[in-house]
Amino acid sequence: MCFPLYHRAEGRHRINLQPKGGLAMKYRMCSLLLPLVLAACATETTVYPYAGHEELNSTTILDAPAPVPGNFAPENRFMVERGEYLVELLGCGGCHTDGALEGAPNMDKSLAGSGVGIAFMNPFRNEMPGVIYPPNITPDAETGIGTWSDQQIDAAIKAGIGRHANRRIAVMPWQGYAKMNEEDVAAVVAYLRSIKPVKHKVPDAVKPGTRATEPFVYFGTFRSR
Repeated sequence: MCFPLYHRAEGRHRINLQPKGGLAMKYRMCSLLLPLVLAACATETTVYPYAGHEELNSTTILDAPAPVPGNFAPENRFMVERGEYLVELLGCGGCHTDGALEGAPNMDKSLAGSGVGIAFMNPFRNEMPGVIYPPNITPDAETGIGTWSDQQIDAAIKAGIGRHANRRIAVMPWQGYAKMNEEDVAAVVAYLRSIKPVKHKVPDAVKPGTRATEPFVYFGTFRSR
């Protein structure tokens, strides 16, 4: 490290730009190195691993939409109400409601799927991670589960299997639901069939190695190194 050399003159401190004696060579060497040091400092950049991302506070628990009278038989009211309770308890709306993953749920699209996806690979290690967009689980026939059978909905809940049984839903926490008893699953199915159908098509899933054109979030746990 090179520091300026001071000498006292007329009671004040001044920088001596012309040192004498054996210090002159050292000063000249410092003068040559200083521009290189300053240039290195100017060009050094700080690597910020979260560049291009922002921190969000997602909404995890939402009120489930009320059943629509006439969409279920009166003798099934208890089952439907239990299904509503379970859907709230399991936090289904936190993923399946548009805007909830960004902390601004659109309750007009409650359980109608999310336009914001969830990456199932670490985007800080994979530039183009795979992304799933939580689907519409209202009984809309075109964009929801209106044409699904009870068995297909059961398989999606308890095993994370998609409608055509060709893959598991990567971000579906089905492992936590696998031990639900048949009565509870039937209650959830009855409830989902009782709510208002909402037409809302979510983006298609993005395969790993393909760049997502719609926003997504990533849930990860990190520790210090």
